[in-house]
Amino acid sequence: MTENITSPTNSPIDVVITWVDGSDPILAKKRDKHLEDLSNVSSHPGVKSTRFASNDEIRYCILSIFKFAPFVRNVFIVTDEQQPNIIEEVRVYFPERVDSIRIVDHKEIFRGYVQHLPTFNSNSIESMIWRIEGLSENFVYFNDDVILLRDINPEDWVQNNRPVLRGEWRMLPLKKLFNLNIRLLVNRIILRKKDYHPKQSFYLCQWKAAVILGYRFRYFFHCHTPHVLNRVSLEQFFKQNPGLLMNNIKYRFRSEKQFMFTSLANHIEIKNDNKQKAKLNLGYLHPYYSAKRIAKKINRCNNDPSIKSVCVQSYDMLNPEVQTQIIRWLNQILQTSQKPTP
Repeated sequence: MTENITSPTNSPIDVVITWVDGSDPILAKKRDKHLEDLSNVSSHPGVKSTRFASNDEIRYCILSIFKFAPFVRNVFIVTDEQQPNIIEEVRVYFPERVDSIRIVDHKEIFRGYVQHLPTFNSNSIESMIWRIEGLSENFVYFNDDVILLRDINPEDWVQNNRPVLRGEWRMLPLKKLFNLNIRLLVNRIILRKKDYHPKQSFYLCQWKAAVILGYRFRYFFHCHTPHVLNRVSLEQFFKQNPGLLMNNIKYRFRSEKQFMFTSLANHIEIKNDNKQKAKLNLGYLHPYYSAKRIAKKINRCNNDPSIKSVCVQSYDMLNPEVQTQIIRWLNQILQTSQKPTP
């Protein structure tokens, strides 16, 4: 790994990316084995194929980090006995950064908790990434579908050796909470579907994390951006609250009972008097957006210098025309061509 790359403040910043290739037959065999333990599999929101799809998003994610955040020391890719085959392409565009990449297996971050492996739950995996060996104190977590669009300064992520929290305060999501309870009532009590699993709410699982830290009536909302986390704060918190960690990682597939790890990290920082907050500055391309709306979003990303990253969610669900449009745009941003053959 690289040891001699630091930010101008002389404090190293690493990046962690979680990645999975759902088309891998070995992984599929593992998943199918544990799907047998679930009832009503077809309606379980945590087993949809789009959650495991890989369409080279990680290619753009990693190349964008090396292009727009060259101060990043190391990039750790967290996987389950898989290889993203990114090294040869990094060698083409950023040959000096090949040694900055390390593949981290789930067994490393789940050491001492291997009874919960294999896991197919991004919430569970995220909850353990702070346990990567050799990870910097302040690190940035990327989903593999988050891509940088512009130059990043270290101070965009870390100031005074503490994370910059990017988001906004919101009131507790009462409407989401009400709708969840109604769905549970109707399906589990009235319709007697004891095995009903509601879709996990992006808002409720953030609020649940806030409640753990004592924020019941409001929560610091964040979105699909790079998340800056402090390893030491997380380690100290989970040492004091081991049961919380155990309870959040025990689900092999997503559950509405889980809290969002990145939200918990933000609220730990706030509880520890971290006042370094910044506005959300992201583009977001949703698979259910029309081609016209996607085009408008891309245009805004191009013209608004405050937007420094984009999330291309569920790329596999976009129609081929829109997929081509997005790939052409990202190649233009990153000054790359079609993926070269190793």
